[in-house]
Formats: sequence, structure tokens, C-alpha cells
Amino acid sequence: MVSQTTVSIVFLVLGGMALLFGTVLVFVGPIIIDDQIVKNVEINPKNDLSYTMWKDIPVPFFMSVYFFHIVNPDEILKGERPMVIQRGPYVYRENRWKDNITFHENHTVSYKEYRQYFFEESMSVGDESDVVTIPNMLVLGASVMMENMPFPVRLLLSTTFKTFNEGPFLTKPVGELMWGYDSKLVDFLNKYLPGMLPSSGKFGLFADFNNSNTGLFTIFTGRDDIRKVHMVDSWNGLKNVDYWRSDQCNMINGTAGQMWPPFMTKETTMPFYSPDACRSMELVYQRPLVSSGIPVYRYVSPKTLFANGADFPPNEGFCPCRQSGLLNVSSCRHGSPTFISQPHFYNADPQLLDTVSGLSPSEDEHGLFIDIHPETGVPVNVSVRLQLNLFLKKVSGISETGNIAEVVMPMLWFEESGYIDGPVLHTFRTNLVVLPKVMEYMQYIFIALGLAAILTAVILFLTDKKVWKKSSQTLTQADNVNHSKQHPANETQAEKYNQSNTGKK
Repeated sequence: MVSQTTVSIVFLVLGGMALLFGTVLVFVGPIIIDDQIVKNVEINPKNDLSYTMWKDIPVPFFMSVYFFHIVNPDEILKGERPMVIQRGPYVYRENRWKDNITFHENHTVSYKEYRQYFFEESMSVGDESDVVTIPNMLVLGASVMMENMPFPVRLLLSTTFKTFNEGPFLTKPVGELMWGYDSKLVDFLNKYLPGMLPSSGKFGLFADFNNSNTGLFTIFTGRDDIRKVHMVDSWNGLKNVDYWRSDQCNMINGTAGQMWPPFMTKETTMPFYSPDACRSMELVYQRPLVSSGIPVYRYVSPKTLFANGADFPPNEGFCPCRQSGLLNVSSCRHGSPTFISQPHFYNADPQLLDTVSGLSPSEDEHGLFIDIHPETGVPVNVSVRLQLNLFLKKVSGISETGNIAEVVMPMLWFEESGYIDGPVLHTFRTNLVVLPKVMEYMQYIFIALGLAAILTAVILFLTDKKVWKKSSQTLTQADNVNHSKQHPANETQAEKYNQSNTGKK
């Protein structure tokens, strides 16, 4: 039979090995996990999961559009306050994919990203035949652009509007406003003044978006430095744009807005370049949360994102500015007096809400956010919300402007949203969340098992020692008893001797 001492030695050896292995994992485990993350997030065709997500974006992506239907167009021409009612959402499923992918020797890759939109009536408030009224950009936008031209030129422009039956407001179906409508004025301008309009076909607010690309991006693959993965090296061959008035504002910073470098912290910001906004933007950390079972950081737009130069001096280069909360994008929109803001003028100067009736901003409905897995830099849930506005005012000589009071008029706002779902979510969670967590827990499990085994060995050893000592005492007592029984005469003589010695005394 195996003794407890032998068993305790076995437990001691096994416990020591488990404790040693667990301790090694404490130091080596994070290195292994980080190495796996680096291998998975590098832009490399051999990385099936991350490369597929980057190349084809196999996740649900939608664009929801909300129009600001004008209730009182006649009163606006008289100088009264505009009143609007939000109509929407009109939802479009968005397909995105990258093409013309070319890898370069300097660890960069170039590509063009294409996009297509498909109307989703089941997710929309109505269909594309719904009719709404919005400002006519061709008339009211062009009027502001021409306000400093000679008076005869303005009269001629007004006459042209009348000739082609173009009024200050448009009442048309959603589908035509989105993707283009027939206009004799547009046909005339494209024929005799080519290049004046941004589109050579029908005129629509999103006519240039469908079946288009966002330009030629060249980004870093992260092979030589994972901290640079997805960061933009150039856009359309440019390191900087020339739309703005300062070098800082013209810089192309950050990523292309789809993925970010891994190992993000709460102090990390999320810069990205947006061709649609013609500038780089930066989001900041707000709070941690869990999305679809994945721990994420929520990043939001700071109040300074569209602040004017007076409130935030670094934004001075984006001026001429109006109230904070508005980005003047006329410099990259053919001079059209258009402004970008957050929906319902969220995070903007409260004065803007006093100029238009029917707006009610809130963070939950109108705030921009991205939920990102910080260890990998992969967005899990995205909601980018922006509003398109047109600056209106009375322009003398152009009767179509009437007596319009100066106002930044909301036309529509849109939300581009996407989230990881289905098999992609399962694979991502398993490979990049569950397995690293299992490895992390393993180190503590081995340490706990090792300590438990060592403790068991000590208990067994001490127990065995007590049993051995007790057994020894029992055997000694038994030997003494046996000795007495075997030599009784000697004991009697000894007693008599002791008694006689006592008597003599």
C-alpha cells in the first residue's frame, strides 16, 4: 500500500509544476495573446477573418435618411420663422466593397471603396414616392453664391430661374430628391456651362453617392508597425487637402474610418479622414460597455468637433464660421453655402434652435458614436449621424429669395449604421474574445490548482507524521508491558530491596 508521504510528494511535484506553469503564463500569456491579435489585425490576405471584414465588409450596413419637410414655405419668403416636420426614416441597405487592391513594398495597400444603395421599404416609414418640401438648392444656394455679383447679373439669374420654372422650394418624391430629378435648368447648365454643377446628370442630394467610390486610399498594412495599421498614407495621391485655411485643418489624419490600430486605451482618440466631410475628424472615449457579448469602448464626437474658431481656436482654419456646431463645407462643395452639423443641431449653439421651429436634439437619437473592441481596433456597432443644412438669405435682384431672414436651414439628416452580426460575430467573438479570455483564465486556474495541490501535500505529510508518531508511542508502551510480563521476579526482588532500605533508615 502506498504511504501518505509518497502521495504527498506526488501532490507536491504536480502542484509545483502547475504553479510554475501558471506563473509563466502570467508573463508569457499576454505576449502570446498580443501576438495573435497582431497577426489577425494586419491587413494580409492570409488572415481570413480580418481581411474579409476589411475587404468586403460582410456585416449589415444601412443609411437612414430623415427629411425636414417645410410646413410654411410662403411665410418663410415673408421673413417668418421656418417650421419643419421630420419625415423618415427612409432606409437604404448599403453594400460596400473594395476593388483595385494593390499592395506596395513600403507596407501600404491602395484601394477604392465602392458603395451601392438599395431601398428597404420594410424598414422605412413609407416608400420613395412620399412627397416632401425642402429648399431648392439650385435657386436659393445659387442666389447666395451670386450675392456679390453685379446687380444686372443677379437680375439675369432671376430671369433664368423664371424661364425654367424654378422656384425657391421643391416639392418632390423622396426618391427623386435622393437620386436625381429631371430639370431643364440642370440640362441647360450642363450643356452651356459644363462643370458648374457637381453632377453632369440628374440633380439629386445623393446622386453622386450611388454606384460611386470614395477616392483612392493608400493605407498602412501594419506589417512593419502594427501601430500604423489602417492609418492613411495618402488619399487620391495627396498627403494633405487644400480646402481649408490652415495646414493643420488640411492634414489627412487617422484611418479611413472603418478600423483602427489595436491595443487602444481610454486615453486613445479615434482620428479618421472623411472624404464626404472633406476633412479629418476625431472621436473621444466616453465609457465602457458590452455590445453583442463583446466588451467595447464607446467613442463619441466632442463638442469641439464643429465648434467655430472663436470657441475653439484650432478650428479657425475651417472658417469663415457661423455659430458653433456648424461646419462650412462650401469650399469643397463648389462654393454652395452648405453646412454640416449634427442632427437637430445637437451639440451646437442653442441660438440655432431659435431660428427654426420643429427641432428637438438629444444624445440618444442624434449623437454620433462608435463602439469599438479596444484590443483589436475593430468596430462592433457604428452610428454616424450628420445633417445637411443650407444657408438662406434675401438677395437683392433675385426675387425668388423674397424677404427670407438669414437662417441656416436644415434640409435632411442621415445615419450610417452598421454592426457585427451572424457568423461574423460568432467567429470574431470566438477567435478574438473568447480564446484570449480562456488563456487569461487558464493562468489563474493553474496557479490555483498548483497552490491547492501543494496545500494538500502539506496536509497529507503532516497527517502522516502525526500518525507515525502516535504509532511509535503505542509500540513503545506495548514493548514495556510485554517486558514486565516476561520478568515479574525481578520486579518483586526490586520491591523487597527498596522496602528493606527504607526500614534501615
